[in-house]
Amino acid sequence: MCGIVGYIGKRDVAPLLLEGLQRLEYRGYDSAGIAVTAPKATGLKTVKAKGRVRDLEARVPARFKGTTGIAHTRWATHGAPSDENAHPHLSQDEKVAVVHNGIIDNASELRAKLTADGVEFLSETDTEVLTHLIARSQADTLEEKVREALRHIEGTYGIAVLHADFNDRIVVARNGSPVVLGIGEKEMFVASDVAALVSHTRQVVTLDDGEMATIKADDYRTYTTEGSRTTASPTTVEWEAESYDMGGHDTYMHKEIFEQPDAVDRVLRGRIDDRFSTVHLGGLNLDAHDARKVRRVKILGCGTSYHAGMIGAQMIEELARIPADAEPASEFRYRNAVVDPDTLYIAVSQSGETYDVLAAVQELKRKGARVLGVVNVVGSAIAREADAGVYVHAGPEVCVVSTKCFTNTTVAFGLLALHLGRIRDLSVSDGKRIIEGLRKLPGQISEILKQEDEIKKIAKSYADARSMLFIGRVRGYPVAREASLKLKEVSYIHAEAYPASELKHGPLALIEPALPTVAIVPDDDLLEKNRAALEEIKARSGKILAVAHQEQEKADQTIIVPKNENELDPILMGIPLQLLAYHTALALGRDIDKPRNLAKSVTVE
Repeated sequence: MCGIVGYIGKRDVAPLLLEGLQRLEYRGYDSAGIAVTAPKATGLKTVKAKGRVRDLEARVPARFKGTTGIAHTRWATHGAPSDENAHPHLSQDEKVAVVHNGIIDNASELRAKLTADGVEFLSETDTEVLTHLIARSQADTLEEKVREALRHIEGTYGIAVLHADFNDRIVVARNGSPVVLGIGEKEMFVASDVAALVSHTRQVVTLDDGEMATIKADDYRTYTTEGSRTTASPTTVEWEAESYDMGGHDTYMHKEIFEQPDAVDRVLRGRIDDRFSTVHLGGLNLDAHDARKVRRVKILGCGTSYHAGMIGAQMIEELARIPADAEPASEFRYRNAVVDPDTLYIAVSQSGETYDVLAAVQELKRKGARVLGVVNVVGSAIAREADAGVYVHAGPEVCVVSTKCFTNTTVAFGLLALHLGRIRDLSVSDGKRIIEGLRKLPGQISEILKQEDEIKKIAKSYADARSMLFIGRVRGYPVAREASLKLKEVSYIHAEAYPASELKHGPLALIEPALPTVAIVPDDDLLEKNRAALEEIKARSGKILAVAHQEQEKADQTIIVPKNENELDPILMGIPLQLLAYHTALALGRDIDKPRNLAKSVTVE
């Protein structure tokens, strides 16, 4: 969730680090800091600030020179946002500086021991414990000092360490939180996300859990926390720096909503097999023989990814006739679930680093389960841990609130459902029907986006609502769940999603003129049932916004969505509700790309 940036080379380091932090602002944070040194320096220079990176930049003095440094944006876990709790954290002799993503589970115990030994803590953070452990080590090298300190640590970490006595290097380590090395010309970078690197290099090395690295200006080496050398070859980042720019839009969320036609085209490109009315998913590693052995599919994700999984489970059941369901990974990993050898488990994560999902994958692998990954980021932890998987090719998504990655994930599930269905009992004609529907999606999304001005007017009319209810049946219910989450995340309006079929079982008590209802009303076999729900709401003076394929008489307003195949309709019906959430938040003056209390990549519990 936090952001790490580091550099060693010949350039003035402070501007590079501040630029890197700015590229990581989307991850969510509440304070920032920077520490620098140089080959002939006698110590470290540090500046920290509560607030945004611009607040840190304003505090950095003009004469803050150095050629080696580390920087950080912090999302508070231990201790409130403050200058003191911001990273980097220094040792008492101010020779060691540490930046850290993750959580040290045994920090309280270690803090008590260090305090008893005379260490004075300046912050409330768990990270400061690690700083003092490194500083107190009697080992001869920085690598061994860090390795020795990590032996005492329980929990997750991605760290970068500077030491005034070893100012020709930065030592980094990973366990559960991303660390990426950037390979330059006689300079090296380190970051928690490639977004901080791509304007300088596209050659990267991604560390695995339990792996460390030493970077110098002209070299790097990787090794385990036990000291054994590892072989890590650089790979090329797919996206260029321009992919992370706003491209003329006022916000990243707006840009990413409007990138969806092209993004969906990418996830489809090269995967459709017209000859056999199916699709080709090269990374799946699931042949027909193995696919026919699958008796159940369990999809695991968190937040938006969980909702995409709900849509995916329905498509798999409908097209492949395999029992399928979705569950929050954060719950699954704690409930001692029965792991069935005939079940195919699918882990969903935009970043590929979501800690709850990664932990569930690791537990499943420990128990011998087959796990597929559906992720956006190539080389991410879940992509490496899973047996195989499908990349969704949404491109970089900078806004904390996910839009295009959600849509691409649901399309990827459509591809997977078609693939499994054609191996099993889905006919050639039905395969052709779904392929035609998939090919229509980019153009139909473009049609929906042309309605932005009308949706903006509707959003303004709902901006003063204190709460909203979202309803849908079967295919429409996951759409309602995701739309409800979008509104909450970006506008801070309370919203609740409920199955339309459950209205009579309690939620009707809430209906009144002050509580608007957003109803998902696809033109399918449940159309009349959904219209009956609108009748119930209207009879109680409820205000209704319908998202439908045709005008709904009982609704106060209707957003018309192009009709596709029934199984694929949910992919389209969420698009206008992304715009609804966006323009509601805009009308309320919210910080759309960086909603309060949230982070893009959730790498802690």
